[in-house]
Amino acid sequence: MSSHDLRHMCRALELAERGQGFVEPNPMVGCVIARDADVIAEGWHQAYGGPHAEVEALRAAGELAADASLYVTLEPCTHTGKTPPCCRAILDAGIDRVLIAQEDPNPQVAGGGAEQLRAAGLKVQTGLCHQEASQLNAPFLKLVTAGRPWVIAKWAMTLDGRIASRTGDSRWISGEASREVVHQLRGRVDGILVGKGTVARDDPLLTARPSGAREAVRIVADSEGWLPSETQLVQTARQVPVLVAVGPEIPAENRQRLIEAGCQLVHCEGVDYRYRLEGLLDELGRRQMTNLLVEGGAALLGSLFDSRAVDEIHVFVAPRLIGGSRAAAPIGGEGIADLANSLKLRDPVIAQTGSDVYICGRLATERSS
Repeated sequence: MSSHDLRHMCRALELAERGQGFVEPNPMVGCVIARDADVIAEGWHQAYGGPHAEVEALRAAGELAADASLYVTLEPCTHTGKTPPCCRAILDAGIDRVLIAQEDPNPQVAGGGAEQLRAAGLKVQTGLCHQEASQLNAPFLKLVTAGRPWVIAKWAMTLDGRIASRTGDSRWISGEASREVVHQLRGRVDGILVGKGTVARDDPLLTARPSGAREAVRIVADSEGWLPSETQLVQTARQVPVLVAVGPEIPAENRQRLIEAGCQLVHCEGVDYRYRLEGLLDELGRRQMTNLLVEGGAALLGSLFDSRAVDEIHVFVAPRLIGGSRAAAPIGGEGIADLANSLKLRDPVIAQTGSDVYICGRLATERSS
């Protein structure tokens, strides 16, 4: 492989990222068609149900695609879904060489695309920028392989690690610039999850303002269906979907009240909160939710961290001090007993949003050291 190959694949990865929020539950995919150093055409998967990246690029290239090289961040598909198979389009265009960053784990593809192209006589190489492609599509990969959404935990806290005062007051710990980032996050995810305590304390609307690429389902973990009819969530349930995760102990009157208000109910079994949350994640995966933003309080976040269900965090640290032993911390649950086993971020990003410090990153799979 040449330096031109690396440059073209890096460009394909840049193009792929443009699809974030628009293509899920499909993967983000970018494509470049080039001849040596010269780029002939580019494309990316722009919207769910729309043409794939390879087709976009081939259309732009036209007859110039013949005998050229095609760089794509994910293995071309061989099956007909919402669009025709990309492998067929590549063969029809007369492409000579195909470079693929990552094999598609979807059982309908899973190496079949590369093999079909090789069998037709094309030169096929895989693995260039594999790690970068895997990181880009980590939420898609988790959905396909584990059947659960990518879980993004978000919270704002003071310098002394409090998310609310001893009276429950939390508006607003973070500044306006930080809240703008949160609305951007909301605008690209499939669901936003909170616990009933957050609803009781803040009465949130949980929408992106301004709206983003996606309209997230608002989800409340509320075993007994306590969610009051007067809350903003229930009042707007017919305009923006609200899903209430309930347990078998929900009273019949609460069930009926929420259904009549337009809420959807998901019944989660399990002996405790943690196991019911795991059942909820499985259900959200079945609904093809790729990214889930969790804005809950200490109990909800603690249960998810105890289950090792969190994949990514976004934390806003405000230059404030609250103090008080009864002031809430961001993560409850059982926690970790030994510092050697503590969770840490891989390649964290640290920035400033207004007067706040913004820390985000993905959780590393290895133990802390």
